[in-house]
Amino acid sequence: MSYAIEAKDVSVKYKDFTAINQVSFQLEPDKIHGLLGRNGAGKTTLLSVLAAFRKADAGSLTIDGENPFENPGIMQNTIFIFDQHKDLEYSYEKIEDTLKSMADFRPNYDEAYAFQLAKKFKLPLTKKVNQLSKGKKSALQAIIGLASRAPLTIFDEAYLGMDAPTREIFYKEILNDQEEHPRTIIFSTHLVSETDYLFDEVLMIHQGKVLLQDTNEQVISKGFSVTGSLKQIDAFAKDLEVLNSQMLGGTKSVMVYGELSEQQKNAANQAGLEVGPLSLHDLFVHLTKEEDE
Repeated sequence: MSYAIEAKDVSVKYKDFTAINQVSFQLEPDKIHGLLGRNGAGKTTLLSVLAAFRKADAGSLTIDGENPFENPGIMQNTIFIFDQHKDLEYSYEKIEDTLKSMADFRPNYDEAYAFQLAKKFKLPLTKKVNQLSKGKKSALQAIIGLASRAPLTIFDEAYLGMDAPTREIFYKEILNDQEEHPRTIIFSTHLVSETDYLFDEVLMIHQGKVLLQDTNEQVISKGFSVTGSLKQIDAFAKDLEVLNSQMLGGTKSVMVYGELSEQQKNAANQAGLEVGPLSLHDLFVHLTKEEDE
């Protein structure tokens, strides 16, 4: 079971501030959708509407053709994992008891899988939740999100506090379990270079508006990287829109926004330059750049 999502002109305001401004998109079921945006872009606000935590002020949102707000069926099959370490409702329970009790609330919850994950994340089962470090609390939340196998699973920067090896375990588990138990996963992040390989599709928002939405392959095809000697690269890229450049000895690599003409491709081949795909991270930084930066 997995959910399709459609948003039409969705807006959310906090007093005089518009956090989400007439956002429209469709999310296909059985895919991992990367929701990319800088801090303050409106990611959490949008996700809180998708998770039925709050109602949109304007526009319409449907999950499997239904309005999710105060909809028990959809709410039971949606899990929203976000940074809530200070007020976890099960703070005074032992981890072991918490992992067992989740089966009472989540119809698809796999307790055995939850305990497998607890071992991978090295969680001390006899400790109380409030005795955990921030990183271990994030790991516990990630376990609950994965083991719930909800048709709509939302991770909102759920890796906060995890160290790099733990984040890598988390990312691999998302991919592995999605293959075995497909669902609609929305993964919100600003750590784009670390997570880009997770996504089937990308939804990028900035200042409360959608900048782009496409498959990951289509997004990174909007530009290219080119590597060669410093002199050759400077000559080749002088009239191109360079997003980023790196130097290593006498070798230079640049990320370029836009498409190569056949003439440019031939010129690159003749010069012995190495042309590759665009980095999603560099595109993200470029598209979400503030005017004063």
